[in-house]
Amino acid sequence: MFLKTDFNGYAVKFSPFEDGRIAVATSQNFGIVGNGRQYVLQASQQGLVQVAAFDTKDGLYDCAWSEENENILASASGDGSIKLWDLAAPPQANPLRSFEEHTREVYSLNWNMTHRNLFLSGSWDDTIKVWDVHRPESAATFAEHTYCVYAANWNPANADIFLSASGDLSLKIWDLRKPASTMTIQAHAYEVLTADWCKYNDCLVATGSVDKSIKVWDLRRPDKEVLVLYGHGYAVRKVVFSPHAETILASCSYDMTVRLWDIAAPEDSQLRVWDHHTEFAVGLDFSSLSEGMLASTGWDEMTYFWNQRENAR
Repeated sequence: MFLKTDFNGYAVKFSPFEDGRIAVATSQNFGIVGNGRQYVLQASQQGLVQVAAFDTKDGLYDCAWSEENENILASASGDGSIKLWDLAAPPQANPLRSFEEHTREVYSLNWNMTHRNLFLSGSWDDTIKVWDVHRPESAATFAEHTYCVYAANWNPANADIFLSASGDLSLKIWDLRKPASTMTIQAHAYEVLTADWCKYNDCLVATGSVDKSIKVWDLRRPDKEVLVLYGHGYAVRKVVFSPHAETILASCSYDMTVRLWDIAAPEDSQLRVWDHHTEFAVGLDFSSLSEGMLASTGWDEMTYFWNQRENAR
C-alpha cells in the first residue's frame, strides 16, 4: 500500500507502540528551500490513511517516536530546531516544545529504548547532542566530527553507547559517560551517510556511503570491514538492520531502489530489489511489531508500506 504526500519524503519511522502506524518527515522543494510537514499515517484495510499532520516553517529531514509515550513524536528541522509533537493534544498546543541549539540543519534523530527520556540528534553543524525530553536544554554535546553528522543511533544492547556517521568519512563510537569518542573508524573513501547497529549482536555495525557500497564492521576488529555489499548504483542513503532476523539488512539509495540483504550469505547476499520509487529513495524502516514489514519514502512524494516477501506497489 502507498500514499502520496504533498512534499518530498525524507524519513519514515514505525511507531514502537501502534502496529502499522508510521511517521513520515517531508520537505518542500526537495528540502532545499520551503516548508516542512510531519505526517502520521496508519495502515488500514483502505490503505495508508493520514492520522495527523504538523506543518513547519522549514523542511524536515528526520523524525523519531518517543519510547515512553505513544503520542509523542520528534521532528528534525532544517532551521536547526527539533520539534516535539503530541498527537493527543489540540492543534494550538503543538508543537509541545522546540529545542533550538543546533546552528545548522538537524539531519538525524534517535530515541533511547532504555533511558526513555533521552534522544540523540545529529546535525550539519558537525555535532551530536543528547536531549532529555523533560529539560529545555541539551544534556550533552559531542563535537569531534569535522563535517556534517548524517546519522546518530543508540546501541540496542547498551543504553549509554551510541554511534555516529559523518561526511568526514568516519564512523565513531561514543559512551555517554566519556567526553571523547571511544573508537573512530575511517569507514569509507567518501561521505558516510548512514549507519545502524545489528539488533542481535551489538559488535556489528553497517555503514552506507556516497561510494555506493555498504560495509559491515565488527567493532572487536575495527581495522577492516567484515563484508562489503555492492549493488546500488548511486549513494546509499539509509541502512537498517531487521529487528527480527540477525543477519537481514535493508538499504535504500539515490538509485531509487530499496534492497534486502543477508549478511550471512556473502556470495549471494542480495535477496530482493524493489524499484517502486521514481526519485531518490531516502527513508526506510522495519516494523518492530510486525515481522517483515517495511516502509520507505522518497523524493517522489510517495510513502510505501509492504511485507519483505512481497512487491511494494
